[in-house]
Amino acid sequence: MKAVVYQEPFSVAINEVDRPTIQHPNDVIVRITSTAICGSDLHMYEGRTAAEPGIVFGHENMGIIEEVGSGVTSLNRGDRVVMPFNVACGFCKNCMAGNTGFCLTVNPGFAGGAYGYVAMGPYVGGQAEYLRVPFADFNCLKLPTDGSHEADFVLLADIFPTGYHGCELAQVSPGESVVVYGAGPVGLMAAYSALLRGAARVFCVDRVPERLAKAEEIGAIPIDFSKGDPVEMIKERTGGEGTDKGIDAVGYQAQVGDASKEEPAVVLNSLIDTVRATGRLGVPGLYVPSDPGGPNEEAKKGMLLVSIGRMFEKGQVIGTGQCNVKRYNRQLRDMIIAGRAKPSFVVSHELSLSEAPDAYRKFDQRIEGYTKVVLHP
Repeated sequence: MKAVVYQEPFSVAINEVDRPTIQHPNDVIVRITSTAICGSDLHMYEGRTAAEPGIVFGHENMGIIEEVGSGVTSLNRGDRVVMPFNVACGFCKNCMAGNTGFCLTVNPGFAGGAYGYVAMGPYVGGQAEYLRVPFADFNCLKLPTDGSHEADFVLLADIFPTGYHGCELAQVSPGESVVVYGAGPVGLMAAYSALLRGAARVFCVDRVPERLAKAEEIGAIPIDFSKGDPVEMIKERTGGEGTDKGIDAVGYQAQVGDASKEEPAVVLNSLIDTVRATGRLGVPGLYVPSDPGGPNEEAKKGMLLVSIGRMFEKGQVIGTGQCNVKRYNRQLRDMIIAGRAKPSFVVSHELSLSEAPDAYRKFDQRIEGYTKVVLHP
């Protein structure tokens, strides 16, 4: 089959790879109809991880079941499904508690597994024509078979639940003010989720005009940090107090100035300054224990200078970690079906699988309006 294969930093190619087969009675094989490029894929694409050439990318996947293992009980050939980016067993201590992003079974020696991602287990990615899904009864979410909402449903694999997870970590409630740092796909989903949860005002901080325009379209207040200190701009709009809640949707590759300089802790520290005393911070933005491209020796080891003293002084609470997609995807699916949510507003391009190398390049460079790309094998 054809698949998106990592070659070297800033290079992927469409290669022929082995088509997956049933390896366990609980497996299914899914023919991929939609798979998205994620900002997290760019970390590997840019050589900022230990990813080695040959890895097949793709953790945001949906499609039609083609083959069913003998042990699968709730799924049938022809079912339309979307899979969380988390590969999870469903029966370990963490899965039983709903923490499926930290499954203790699927990636021995590590809490959590995912498709097509370095250090997240042996699971081949879905930016390909077919995908093997283990523990399929647990990991597949059924969708209407009428072909509706394709671009909405594929976002249930990661960014819509992850944005919502940011709001859950920060415990966003009706009537509150919220700041979201980053108006990329996850940041826009976090802002959108905050509005769905009834937030009164949502500020979106970024510097990319297309992203800020998208934030404004959904009812958020755009804050362009290239035009001044975002902390001060937001405090001016909140009577000097700051927001009730804050979400970091940027992570460790945060930049300042003209984008030529990375400052990995700048968003965390800005969040601490922006959110009022006793407010809550949600951090779904990715931070890693090892970053070969870090701007200094500490950052290369995942050690950042965070204003913990200021955070303590303000009595703030912080929640971190990757999203437990299954905790949210069923309810978010039903909101899409009911017409209460349409996350596909964030999708800028729908392309064929063969166009993936060019799409990666343009998405990485933030050019030509590339905000979220969905590939159709």
